[in-house]
Amino acid sequence: MAFTAKDVQLLREKTGVGMMDCKKALAETDGDMDKAVDILREKGLATATKKAGRIASEGVVAAYNDGKVAALAEVNCETNFVAKVDAFVALAGKVAKTVALTDPADVDALLKVKAADSDRTVEEEVQDVFLAIRENMKVRRFARSEGAVATYIHAGGSVGVMVNFDTDEATAANEEFVAMGKDVAMQVAAMNPLYLDPDAVPAEVVAHEKEIQVTQMKNDPKMANKPEQVLVKIVEGKMGKYYSEVCLAKQEFVKDGSMTVEKYVESVAKKLGASIKLAGFTRFAMGEGLQKKEENFADEIASMIK
Repeated sequence: MAFTAKDVQLLREKTGVGMMDCKKALAETDGDMDKAVDILREKGLATATKKAGRIASEGVVAAYNDGKVAALAEVNCETNFVAKVDAFVALAGKVAKTVALTDPADVDALLKVKAADSDRTVEEEVQDVFLAIRENMKVRRFARSEGAVATYIHAGGSVGVMVNFDTDEATAANEEFVAMGKDVAMQVAAMNPLYLDPDAVPAEVVAHEKEIQVTQMKNDPKMANKPEQVLVKIVEGKMGKYYSEVCLAKQEFVKDGSMTVEKYVESVAKKLGASIKLAGFTRFAMGEGLQKKEENFADEIASMIK
């Protein structure tokens, strides 16, 4: 597999490692990005792999939450300018509300239902905005959840989060619970955890992480001569740090570093005399995984005057 300078740059962005080391890792793995990340980590050059790739599309993530049902929806467009246009932002909000109220099976089903507060379908609403703005747009994805859910939209729709809690209706309506829910949702937006808690990390992921850490120690002159079983035991002890990076419950709470997110939720539950448990979360970063359209401005102008 060949690789390009853009691949080297992407690997650098994913790992924070220097360009030359990234280039060598890609050369060693014949352009395989995931294996290159592993090699850099084994050499102790890179930290834990980030879940999200480079965000490379325009659009907005919108949320709807009426206290009983919540939804996130991502709607994409071609330019950042359109992403900020009131009609486009309103469309995304309407799509999120429609998801919450109609519970569609998928995007195709969503496009065919009547939009919230409208006698037209979602597809027709999208077409109306397209005709007004003249820029292609697409409803990309959505998520929906019922019960005690906190939502948060960051930076005008660049990131959207839903966090689910197990608690009773009375607690969910309490102002302190609502504030706590927003805090946790903001944590997810800022720290981008990969899993809810250690139990949610797949066994193969845990095994792979342990393998990476064992290799790191074998590459360390101070540790290389230790028996394999000793290295394995050391790794078991180090997994706590890994979980504190990738699991929401075990992350350091950004607003109070003296406790984890899990302990913060427990402290609010104790204060309210209620049972509150983290149950899950959804995080949409606008455009993640999409390749941004690249254009040469000079060529574009030239094509317009031919």
